[in-house]
Amino acid sequence: MEKKALAKRVLDAGKRDATVLEQEGLRVVIDDEGGAVPELSAVTDQGGRLNAHWNPWFRGNAGKPFDKEECGAFWKAQLLYQLAGNFPCLPSFGGDHTVDGIEMPAHGWTANDKWRFAETGADEESGAAWALSVMESPAKAMPLSFRKFDMVIPEHPVHYTNIAVKNSGDKDIDIAAAWHNTVGAPFLMPGCRYNGAGEAWITAPEGGEFDTTSRLAMGREFSSLTGVPLRSGAAADISVIPGPIGYTDFVTGAIPQNAETGWSAVANPFLRMLYLCFFTGPKAAAPDDIILYFNEVWMQYGGRPYTPWAAYEGGTDLTYCLGTENAVSAYAYGLGYSRKAKTLLGNPATVTIPAGSTKNLRYGTLFAPYTGTVLDKGVNGVNNGGGGSIIVGADQGYQVFTADAEFTLLKKLAAAR
Repeated sequence: MEKKALAKRVLDAGKRDATVLEQEGLRVVIDDEGGAVPELSAVTDQGGRLNAHWNPWFRGNAGKPFDKEECGAFWKAQLLYQLAGNFPCLPSFGGDHTVDGIEMPAHGWTANDKWRFAETGADEESGAAWALSVMESPAKAMPLSFRKFDMVIPEHPVHYTNIAVKNSGDKDIDIAAAWHNTVGAPFLMPGCRYNGAGEAWITAPEGGEFDTTSRLAMGREFSSLTGVPLRSGAAADISVIPGPIGYTDFVTGAIPQNAETGWSAVANPFLRMLYLCFFTGPKAAAPDDIILYFNEVWMQYGGRPYTPWAAYEGGTDLTYCLGTENAVSAYAYGLGYSRKAKTLLGNPATVTIPAGSTKNLRYGTLFAPYTGTVLDKGVNGVNNGGGGSIIVGADQGYQVFTADAEFTLLKKLAAAR
């Protein structure tokens, strides 16, 4: 019997309309609200199911929409009321601000507004299952539309997504874009290893949300995650995940222009599980690609003693997670900041959507067991193996996973809708 993936509609926690995409080893839950993915779970070698994604203890699950009057004092923003796991950030990546006369919410409309579910379907030849959702810009000054095509394929331990961004206006529009992947316990634990494709790195500069929470020296460049400058004058290896140490930090890594595949990875050597984000690199860019030029690492290790991270102002930050995000943006400081910066570490900080044209952001999130101890000390490279395979390299060797770094089927099926 040929393997086939399944797609179905469900009511997720908080009475959220959602789509489930599932194959033999992977389950993906995608909420209409902000496109959040609270569950990306895989069957482990022990036979159980493990969810890699962060589900905030403070997520609003009362089953009613965010109300600023009722909820604003504690949650402070709609995004914090509904966020979980992974979600797309367009046309901005960063805090709320005004741009082009528009009140842009934190991480853009795609992370806040409700996606309009269109349909689910299946591809008979490959056995893939998919879901299509759409969203329109709420602001006439930025006439963008978004079509999100989510897909799983049998034997591929990957959630594939294609977001088509169309500019219906008569002027080019520069935007920022990101995937806000966030992993949490029980997958995330002290001793996990984070690595990314970035070769030049920098900590967030002063003037943003990390000024009072960071143990890292602000606005400092460095070449390796193993020697990041601290405010104390010492250095730290941030590739090794600590426990809740009382700090919240952010670093950006520039993905080299000669990279065919961009990536970021978290390996858990205790559970022998790999969480891998991969996307088209600058060298492999086609004219219609939105290229993510940066690894963005958000280290939420207990540095925010205020709501909703803490239960009350001045309380204990109860939130432990790691953002393995990837973006085209100047840090996570918003579209306006990115437009002014233009570049960061030699890479573009925005992408242009030409008038009357469409560009596509294609992305894969892999979650699967690995064999032996090969990835226990982290990942040092990810390459397209061709024929629907990805080679994940490490100091101790490599492992091959079934995954399509060229997004061949994703491109075909998304274009057909």
